[in-house]
Amino acid sequence: MDTKKQIEEGKAVLGIEFGSTRIKAVLIDGKHHPIASGSHEWENQLVDGVWTYSIDAIWKGLQDCYQDMKKDVQEKYGVKVTKLAAIGFSAMMHGYMAFDKDDKILVPFRTWRNAITEEASEKLTDLFRYNIPQRWSVAHLYQAILNGEEHVKDICFQTTLAGYIHWMLTGKKVLGVGDASGMFPIDIETGKYDAKMVSQFDEAIADKGYPWKLMDIFPEVLSAGEDAGTLTQEGAKLLDTDGDLEAGVPLCPPEGDAGTGMVATNSVARRTGNVSAGTSVFSMVVLEKELSKVYKELDLVTTPSGDLVAMVHCNNCTSDLNAWVNIFREFAESFGLDVDMNRLYGTLYKKAMEGDANGGNLLAYNYISGENITEMEEGRPLFVRTPNSKFNLANFMRVNLYSALASLKIGMDLLLKEEKVAVDKLLGHGGLFKTKGVGQQILADAVDTPISVMETAGEGGAWGIAVLAAYLIHNDGKNLGDYLNKEVFAGQEGSELNPNPEGVKGFDEFIRIYKEGLPEILKSMVERHNLSPTYLHLEITESAYMENTENILEVVRRLKEYGFIIEMDDFGSGYSSLNILAELPIDIIKLDMKFIQNEQKNKNSHNIISSIVNLAKWMNLIIVVEGAQLPLFRRLSKRGFNNYEF
Repeated sequence: MDTKKQIEEGKAVLGIEFGSTRIKAVLIDGKHHPIASGSHEWENQLVDGVWTYSIDAIWKGLQDCYQDMKKDVQEKYGVKVTKLAAIGFSAMMHGYMAFDKDDKILVPFRTWRNAITEEASEKLTDLFRYNIPQRWSVAHLYQAILNGEEHVKDICFQTTLAGYIHWMLTGKKVLGVGDASGMFPIDIETGKYDAKMVSQFDEAIADKGYPWKLMDIFPEVLSAGEDAGTLTQEGAKLLDTDGDLEAGVPLCPPEGDAGTGMVATNSVARRTGNVSAGTSVFSMVVLEKELSKVYKELDLVTTPSGDLVAMVHCNNCTSDLNAWVNIFREFAESFGLDVDMNRLYGTLYKKAMEGDANGGNLLAYNYISGENITEMEEGRPLFVRTPNSKFNLANFMRVNLYSALASLKIGMDLLLKEEKVAVDKLLGHGGLFKTKGVGQQILADAVDTPISVMETAGEGGAWGIAVLAAYLIHNDGKNLGDYLNKEVFAGQEGSELNPNPEGVKGFDEFIRIYKEGLPEILKSMVERHNLSPTYLHLEITESAYMENTENILEVVRRLKEYGFIIEMDDFGSGYSSLNILAELPIDIIKLDMKFIQNEQKNKNSHNIISSIVNLAKWMNLIIVVEGAQLPLFRRLSKRGFNNYEF
């Protein structure tokens, strides 16, 4: 059947994804090939210190995007879109959208980009013994509770952006499991919210007297392929303002951009992964087993079918880089030149590959907004050079590309080097990879892993959610992984680039300089806000110190000189040395949980813990005992050691 007839007979499938700077629609045929597209450019706004999109902007953007897709269909095939086989919506994950009994939003949409929930994040992580990043929806909810915000008592429904769009168009308060895993931890066995943690949350807020419990206000969780409702008459009119689209179209569970990225790169199977690089950057690696411990840099989320995924999410990627490219555009336009932006990006990106492997000792930080990975609470973009740096266009562009992936590398090093997670293939998608061979090579060097890019990667998450919508109606009982391999990606290999040893070494050198510069940024931040550095506790892991002793020692000494509190995490995890206590100017020792668990089973462990406790007492250090229960608390008290935290 030709494309025009598929559209006329309503056999085409539509996917729409809300990205940070663009809303994109992709229409696909029966073979999952893109046949038309539409888009709408938009930007978040900083209002009263909160990054947000207004409700009006959300609907105007969706409607303009849909109209743009219809226009593309009309121009290419000469027909109107009146019927569709299925629709899927996806969007940036996390954030906070809370609604009252009249379906009115209670406070402006707080997006994933806001780093304003540190207290809630830390308390929930301690409560659940599970990493709850600041951008997660439950962290936003709990922070609103801790802040005593008046609207919380009136919440009747809380969801994500994708969940909100789906709800308005179908009347169904549901969410795909991948998107839901960015709201609240998921039990991998049940595919639903973790029941134990839900109970812990409800108990923690019981004294507030709210008229709801968590499951009263959160959306129902669905896996890929499950029924998520159909487009209502009102929903059809809301989506297509011309009134051409018929109601009754089935919708797949709404998903987050992380899940659609995994689908778009065929990386939903275990030991596969992908990196999505645009305004933000995140990596997703499907795990074979749970991680050995909690990492604040690593989220645990799921694929659209519910498998466990380790996610490194960084708030900043290409925004600062785009700003520099726009400077070059303005420069060219000031000479009266008509600038093609695709050509400009391609030219500058390719120029970067002519630069020195270490970027000529230039340094850039791309923090347009706060960055959780490096504990930056607010935006602080910087470009820095010394008199001896090799400052030229190639190095300038290379360093800004490095900076776009620097925070991601810090998180991925934990996953690949510390946890020794095996990855058979890693695929890239998003705007950073549009210029062939540049972003792909930079990423391969950053993580020292081969990177593949599929032909469909340029379509990104909008194509991915269209595929999930097609899976809803065509899966024939296949699991999602089999469907992708046999029906979508069969015969597609993509292009693969291996890490360049010189590039790997150069990126590592850049990261060393990058990390050394972070103390200066932290110092300027506390000075700007007239805060004492003692309010900011900075963690280093024992394993990181052992792997890079000289550099870590220099950075920690500088941080200590500035007055920051230094914590040694995972003490007793296998690398413990008295040299650490002798050399590093630390304030707090955090004993590894597994080490503590051996205390009663093994007499030697018991004696070693006693020695560490006494040593810390003599050195006037605080010990934080992770995972400790009341019996250990009592035993330590009997030994006369009271300078501890549990």
